[in-house]
Amino acid sequence: MHDWGAWILRCVVGFPVIFLTFAYLRKKRALESIFDQIEQNAVRRILLAAHCCAMAIFVGLSFVLFRSGGSGSWVNLLAASWFAAGISAIGLAGLAFLPWTIWVELIRSTLGIYGLIHSVVLACLSGNVVRRLWQPASYLTFELTKIFLTPFVSGIISNPVTMVIGTQRFRVQIAPQCSGLEGVGLILAFGVLWLLVFRKECRFPRSLILLPLGITLVFILNSILIATLILIGNAGAEQIALGGFHSQAGWIAFSAVGVGFCFVVERVSWFTLKQPRRSQLHITETYNPTAAFLLPFLMILAAGMTASAAKGTGDLEWLYPLRFFAAAIMLWVFRGTYANLGWRCDCFAPVIGALVFLIWVGLDRCAFSAADRQFSAALMSYAPAARWTWISFRVLAAVPTVPLAEELAFRGYLMRRLISADFESVSFRGSSWFALLASSIVFGFLHGGYWIAGIIAGLLFGLAAIRRGRLVDAVVAHASANALLAVYVLAFHKWHLWQ
Repeated sequence: MHDWGAWILRCVVGFPVIFLTFAYLRKKRALESIFDQIEQNAVRRILLAAHCCAMAIFVGLSFVLFRSGGSGSWVNLLAASWFAAGISAIGLAGLAFLPWTIWVELIRSTLGIYGLIHSVVLACLSGNVVRRLWQPASYLTFELTKIFLTPFVSGIISNPVTMVIGTQRFRVQIAPQCSGLEGVGLILAFGVLWLLVFRKECRFPRSLILLPLGITLVFILNSILIATLILIGNAGAEQIALGGFHSQAGWIAFSAVGVGFCFVVERVSWFTLKQPRRSQLHITETYNPTAAFLLPFLMILAAGMTASAAKGTGDLEWLYPLRFFAAAIMLWVFRGTYANLGWRCDCFAPVIGALVFLIWVGLDRCAFSAADRQFSAALMSYAPAARWTWISFRVLAAVPTVPLAEELAFRGYLMRRLISADFESVSFRGSSWFALLASSIVFGFLHGGYWIAGIIAGLLFGLAAIRRGRLVDAVVAHASANALLAVYVLAFHKWHLWQ
């Protein structure tokens, strides 16, 4: 494919994501009727078997093609065969699950959405053009950083040619990737999607002002963060500056601007069309089920980002107790909302927790690495009092607060929200397989390198909630798994499991 391979891949990935998102938003009723037809159609086993054969050919040709490194007509023939096998595998899979008539109806129902392919191609081309802005953006970031450093540091060392700036004690080089354009792209994408999804609640065109405001704010914050990084390093905390702060500060800034964007769009009357009546105002302010189910988990994420930002290279999160206190405070604030969930569990929930523990430990034995030993060494380097204080809060967070906060977010909210906007009206027993699988996948990917174990755990916790229709069973199963894992870590010194 010469130089077109990467561009084709970007378009192939970008188009389905954007198409499915906008098709669902604009043609929801048509898609729901098509999905009802899909449930009534049996899988065509012959086509599914043909799909598996095509995939086997595709995988075999992939090994030959990408390991050969040759050229000539035979390589072109091999590449064409590889491409044909891949396309055939996709087509056979589609026809195995959906008859041709349903595909035709799906295309007709969403025909107007296909204009989005121009947006995808334009986005890919724009991405290549925007890279040319990295250099001038880096110079602007360099000058802004120098301005923000001036009130706090005397004798600033700066070299615009090499983009090095700092002090005699600590200096950094502003690379093109640190120019702030990544944050600009993230906040632009976030803002456009938010305004599009909630377009019926926004005042246009005045709401569009928030896009350049958000872009400007996140760009300036990037320079402020670089200046802060230099100040942290200059103060003697080089490892923290180069470690946690360097990796987390950008995400903290983007999250802060994103939350501010949402708040302004939702609450400032100049931007929003939502004007609650006075009779509804008290109810709106005192009861928010979404906040009750999500805020404990979101506060754990916020505390985790803060703790990670204060962590040195190869060190552990010495501010980990922030996670425990953040979740505990939110759970206490919304304790009245959880009273109606039913908190009587049976003995089967701990059994599920024990099964999750065995799966987690079993998969861990296949993934242990030298990086994990570095974390263990960092923990052991602490004084006994500091080490056991950290371990105590780690256990307190892992057993009572984290399971409750995560189950409220993933099983209590997300699994039911995928079924209905009024998620509280959805019974846990009424959860669909799609909702269970989707919420478990999101849950798993938030566990980093343990994502496979996380997905399996999410499925089992979800089944525990569905079994009796009570969230408490998922909470107890989750807490039991974490408690057994804590005992295992402490008994056998498998500290890397707490990394």
